[in-house]
Amino acid sequence: MSAIYRTEDGERWLRQRYLRALDHAPVPTRRLTVPTREGETFVLACGPEEAPPLVLLHGSGANSAHWFPDLPAWSEHFRVYSVDLVGEPGLSAPTRPELSTEASALWLDDVLAELGVRDTAMAGMSLGGWTALDYAIRRPGRVTRLALGCPGGVGAQRRWSILGAGLLMSFGARARQRSVRYLVGLGRSGNDAVLDEIMAVFSRFRPRTASLPVFPDEALRTLGTPLQVTVGDRDRMFDSEETARRVRACVPHARVRVLPGVGHALTPQTGPALEFLRGGVPG
Repeated sequence: MSAIYRTEDGERWLRQRYLRALDHAPVPTRRLTVPTREGETFVLACGPEEAPPLVLLHGSGANSAHWFPDLPAWSEHFRVYSVDLVGEPGLSAPTRPELSTEASALWLDDVLAELGVRDTAMAGMSLGGWTALDYAIRRPGRVTRLALGCPGGVGAQRRWSILGAGLLMSFGARARQRSVRYLVGLGRSGNDAVLDEIMAVFSRFRPRTASLPVFPDEALRTLGTPLQVTVGDRDRMFDSEETARRVRACVPHARVRVLPGVGHALTPQTGPALEFLRGGVPG
């Protein structure tokens, strides 16, 4: 059993569930497995092969199924490569690159090289947003446009909120549900399908527990890549107010969208992200 899962049965259950989801992808896809220094990495490809590339990086506790609501629209304009991050509950290796080093960027170097991609647009959510931002900073010129949702590494990670919610997880099913709703901003009712999905994964999967490294101002100021950052003003995982402030101050050309009444679990931002990724500037 891999150490990133709580039990062998849990690992097997999540893998089979994901494979069933892939069988029902909303668009025709090609499943790729590419070798990297961190182990085999799974990539779900779709869209015209001659279209410009778009690399998608999901958040913690997720996999390429996270992007299913976006794929029909995005794959009309891009050759989309949805990458299962290593160390997460997808089909990639269970290794976890040390995020305080260049290891994550080197892993992405390998992925892109195997895909034959030199320059690409990227979209990332949460941990995937951190990964994409880290790559854009370390590899100037490789990322043509960058769309991030609730990215880590900019605003402070709310450790006390996470620890408090973690304590509630030990008090039974209802307390666990309240804890998850609080952390991801689902509210007191509704979004039951999203809640069930998160509960199913994290009851079987062990996420990273260390705080994500924060990018210093001088690193953010080097970004020349067109950048769009979308956050929810009720994000309890990261300080979204600080994220917005630092991006505006350090990356003046960036477009920052703060969604009122929204937590860390952003609703799909298919349209605004697509318009930006295609070079548009929404009003």
